Amino acid sequence: MKRAYTQTRRAAAAAETRRRIVEATVALHREVGPRATTVTGIAERAGVDRVTVYKHFPEEADLVAGCQAHWLSLHPPPDLAGLAGIADPEARLSAALGALWDWYARTREMTAHVLRDGPALASFAEVLAGMRAQRMALAEALAAGRAPHPGLLPALMLATDFRTWEVLVHEGGLDHETALALVVGWPP
Repeated sequence: MKRAYTQTRRAAAAAETRRRIVEATVALHREVGPRATTVTGIAERAGVDRVTVYKHFPEEADLVAGCQAHWLSLHPPPDLAGLAGIADPEARLSAALGALWDWYARTREMTAHVLRDGPALASFAEVLAGMRAQRMALAEALAAGRAPHPGLLPALMLATDFRTWEVLVHEGGLDHETALALVVGWPP
């Protein structure tokens, strides 16, 4: 009787190689940014050759998607599903921005590099579109219960933008509480 052939060891080795490639890419994106990340650098960091990188990720967009999934599994964005239960619009905005800005603080290096380099790289189009769609959905949730105004959604998009947090907190030197009070209480 013939034994069924399974690729258990080979599949495990392939998964391990793929993991090393993704982790190397994530590290390089965080350290130097996507534009400065090369297949040669990825291969060196992962301990494989360039052909192996291309074998596992024939399209750059596949590698970017794998990196994003890995990064988000290690640094999940805040779960803002409970926002709907906060009736007061200012309290809802404060809770949302507090959680979002804490996440920005934890992921600053990677987020800054992706936002800086991503627009110039076709492989990041889907990632950036997803980020924008998530912010739009959040802005719409934060607009609930507020008086309609043509500038409301753009203002909420601005408040939830990483660059707003970076200007206020990282560049401006404000602590989170002061920056939050400024944005939530604006206009005075």
